[in-house]
Amino acid sequence: MDDSEIHGGTLDGAYKTLPHFYLAFTVIWLFSAVFWTFNTYKNRRFQSSTLQWALATVPLTKALQLLLSFLFWYSCLYSNVCSLWLSFGVYVTGILFQTATFVSFSLISHGYRILCCRLSLSERRIVCGLGCVLYLTLVGHRASVPYFSVILLLDYFVIFYMIFHHVSQNLQALREQLNFIEYEDVQAMHDAVYTKYVMLKKFQGAMHCVAVLELAIFMNTDDSLENYWIRLLVREWAQYFILTYIGWIFRPQEMAPHFSVTPILKSTIATIAPPIYSIEMDSETFKEFTSHEWHIGVPTLSSHKERSLKDSVIVVIQHPRAYNVPSSSHNGSPVAVPTFIPASFSEHRCNPIQEQCSILLG
Repeated sequence: MDDSEIHGGTLDGAYKTLPHFYLAFTVIWLFSAVFWTFNTYKNRRFQSSTLQWALATVPLTKALQLLLSFLFWYSCLYSNVCSLWLSFGVYVTGILFQTATFVSFSLISHGYRILCCRLSLSERRIVCGLGCVLYLTLVGHRASVPYFSVILLLDYFVIFYMIFHHVSQNLQALREQLNFIEYEDVQAMHDAVYTKYVMLKKFQGAMHCVAVLELAIFMNTDDSLENYWIRLLVREWAQYFILTYIGWIFRPQEMAPHFSVTPILKSTIATIAPPIYSIEMDSETFKEFTSHEWHIGVPTLSSHKERSLKDSVIVVIQHPRAYNVPSSSHNGSPVAVPTFIPASFSEHRCNPIQEQCSILLG
């Protein structure tokens, strides 16, 4: 920017409100970042806060960008010193903010810390790859490199497609679990699964708003200075409200019981919620029954009081971690009585001998 234009008042009137504008939004975003960090630390005992710490980078980066913008415009308008380093800092932090935002959206869409404890290697590579491509594309686009506007549009299309695709997959899996839970009348996991479903459903709606906002910003061709600060005000408030809404959905809090009980990785096979299964057989069959996957036999009393214990059937229970225990550990005495460990996803395998699989919760 030419200093003579500033002294002449050509740009002074159009940009005079910018220092106050950026200072106000710096305070707002900084307060949000401090509150988010404090709330995450305070409620860390209720649930795993890895996702929340990752989301904390978004308001912190935005607050830094707005602070550098305030310093640049204040020094430029009131001290007649337009710092190149400050403008470069605004440029870099703006790109980092957008990259951190979409990386956070990608983590949520994959169900990180919601449906699984960590992402698989391929999922981590995809998220990192898309983040790097977005960062480089934004650098070229803001530097007005030819054809980078088209590349950025394609990059946005791929990112939003991946986000909506993974959210739809996770919602479908949660719907199947809810249907199974309602069919089997298993209430222990209903609140946790339903909470996750509602969170992802709200996130899906918020992402539609983000897509519309990014498209409007990308297609904005109005470069007039008269209403520049008004357009900037609308954009900043829209970003703040949308990101605050998403942050409120995934804020650290005391969740429903069993919410944080998730598998390490998402399974690629058909999954259901309850992890304990049982089959019934008579006592003679149970004497010759040997299996490393089914551990403990419990006789069940008949509903008729006149019938003896000999006429009862044997309930054979599968331990929830049967597939994680080495087979050598079953030589000798049987495994102790298993406890009910609820999970959002659990592998369900039924072979011919298990055709009468049923759920045992008590």
